[in-house]
Amino acid sequence: MHKPIPFNARAARTLREKLGMAPGHVAYGMRASYGMAHITPDHISAWERGEALPSAGELSALAGALWCAPDELMGRPRTLLEHRLARGKSAQDVARLVGMDLGTYREMEENGRWAGDKRQSANLASVLDLPARDFIAITGHEGELARLLTEAVSTRWQAHIRPIAKLTAIDKRELQEPLREMQQEYERLMAATLSRASSSSSAEEGRRYLDDIVNHFWARLPE
Repeated sequence: MHKPIPFNARAARTLREKLGMAPGHVAYGMRASYGMAHITPDHISAWERGEALPSAGELSALAGALWCAPDELMGRPRTLLEHRLARGKSAQDVARLVGMDLGTYREMEENGRWAGDKRQSANLASVLDLPARDFIAITGHEGELARLLTEAVSTRWQAHIRPIAKLTAIDKRELQEPLREMQQEYERLMAATLSRASSSSSAEEGRRYLDDIVNHFWARLPE
């Protein structure tokens, strides 16, 4: 079962009001143009008050009725389904452009596990215009990235540039400064453990740093 789609209730209300539409007008547009026969003005009002959330299909239809892109009504996309919705693409189109049969693609959306091959993964990144961070998360490579980053900061970061660049598709030159800074930061935490008074807390800080190392990495890269 899908997680609820991230929905920006305030944006939905603001967009509706800017168009001079009442909830009834939006509901009518969703029924007439998008086949959402069950939608009433009460649905629109409940979504805008944050009392309910639209489904994936309802969100796409709402965006159409409000003359906006779906991502204007969403928070930050997290899953494959949410990235597709944010781009306003159908599952059929994504499956075709990725080079995968529709049933297989839909199954991956349902279970949240991407299992495409290297070519299909590259196509997915292109079709959905995925930033490196989102591509790594969707394709399930965060664990491998965390392993490489942990080794990089605890040994020689220079030796890990190539595999990290290959995994993330980020130019090696862009990785040098972030990895160097991360190693220095981690080494400062570890050096503090040599002080008897602070060894326990510093060691814990070091462990927390490694637990959150993927976020430290992305924070140092340009958006």
